[in-house]
Amino acid sequence: MALRGGRRRLGLLVSGTLLLAGCGSTGADRAEPAARPAQSGPRSFAPGAAGAGDPYFPSYGNGGYDVAHYTVRVRYDPAKNRLTGTTTLRATATGDLSAFNLDLAGLTVRSVTVNGDKAGHARTDDELVVTPATGLTAGNGFVAEIRYDGEPAALANEALGGGGWLHTSDGAIAVGQPESASTWFPVNDHPSDKATYDFEITVPKGLTAISNGVPKGRTTKGDWTTWTWSEDAPMASYLTAVAIGKFRVTTGEHNGRPVYSAVSTKVAEGAPDRSIARTTEVADYLESVFGPYPFDAYGGVVVADDRIRYALEAQTRPVYAASFFKQGDNTGVVAHELAHQWFGNSVSLQKWQDIWLNEGLATYAEWLWAEHSGQSTVQHTFEQRYATAPGQVWRTPPGKPGVANLFGRSVYDRGGMTVHALRVAVGDSDFFTILRTWAAEKKNGNATTAEFVALAERVSHKKLGKLFDAWLYGTDRPPAPKPL
Repeated sequence: MALRGGRRRLGLLVSGTLLLAGCGSTGADRAEPAARPAQSGPRSFAPGAAGAGDPYFPSYGNGGYDVAHYTVRVRYDPAKNRLTGTTTLRATATGDLSAFNLDLAGLTVRSVTVNGDKAGHARTDDELVVTPATGLTAGNGFVAEIRYDGEPAALANEALGGGGWLHTSDGAIAVGQPESASTWFPVNDHPSDKATYDFEITVPKGLTAISNGVPKGRTTKGDWTTWTWSEDAPMASYLTAVAIGKFRVTTGEHNGRPVYSAVSTKVAEGAPDRSIARTTEVADYLESVFGPYPFDAYGGVVVADDRIRYALEAQTRPVYAASFFKQGDNTGVVAHELAHQWFGNSVSLQKWQDIWLNEGLATYAEWLWAEHSGQSTVQHTFEQRYATAPGQVWRTPPGKPGVANLFGRSVYDRGGMTVHALRVAVGDSDFFTILRTWAAEKKNGNATTAEFVALAERVSHKKLGKLFDAWLYGTDRPPAPKPL
């Protein structure tokens, strides 16, 4: 994420499928769960945890199961700010479950089934508690279908002050970090449980509905159009996004993958269009540094809403606030968000404390892109950041920033400086091998700082504990590494 203004980025901060509640599921959605193994004795069923166990956000996500796939069908009427949805998820129980939780904010649940049978459901704040007719056995698959409706709204989250569904003058935007998905579909809302997705989004004819992944086409019936999108690579829930409204859309193909980008018609044509038109050029450069681009589609979306003052690395299709382009073309923010496709999206966090792994590497990608495009050398950028960083950057350890500073300057600037200090310590050959190996070995998975340090030591054959301790966890300014 990139932030604009006082904070730094979410990706960067700036200065599904739609069905009516009465619609049925497809055959794939109602697939039979995996056969249960023979039981050797009585089982003890218990509810799954109401959180994923993240120290920073204990209530985010849930325990007891692992989701493989979501099919999200929603119908949205902007005139009434009314959403009607059916979400079907395929998951595997990781314990013997008598009940399990999903995150769902604000919307009213009308019915729940598990493996085709009616299930009990109850709400506790933004937690949906589902009680299947029979217990779910550890290791076995299950299919849950939730039908719901209501007026979706944003969340007041602890780190950024907001995120989720925003009703706009011509439609809606659903985006945010560290949470947003739960405002429009029931979900295990923590990056440790990544899944694949299909989205079907039905909106009034004449509006565009954009989401993640490969565009699968649209169909119009009467006054409504359904837009279909599919993301076949595992995706953290906060990386899901929806933009509904009127857009200037550009499509194409690059390296055998579809390109789908859009700019709100409320934004004057010019710098935003030119900047995101360079998405594939920037991605190709980053691919030369980080290794193969990890997903099946490219793109970007520029939105016009003053409540969104950041750019977010929505998987395959980053979302940018229009204010990033007020001063003209800005490929730096494009480089930042595209770098997240490797670091943050394909390689995702296991816990939010390690956010520097996302933002430090994406910040460094900006510096690399600036050097590649002839704007400034990486060394010069490092020296500027090192010399001008305020005291708060050095007092806040990016490897343990705390919730209040999760998207603060230390995570971005000092995170990027940490990456540069590593480069100087191990040399260019090992440094770029570390980045490519990290992207390859952790592709589609989750990772921790400790694993990154271990990989850096394995590749470089050097002990790097003192370096990372000083740059990630110290509260004083470390000595500057020698110039490259």
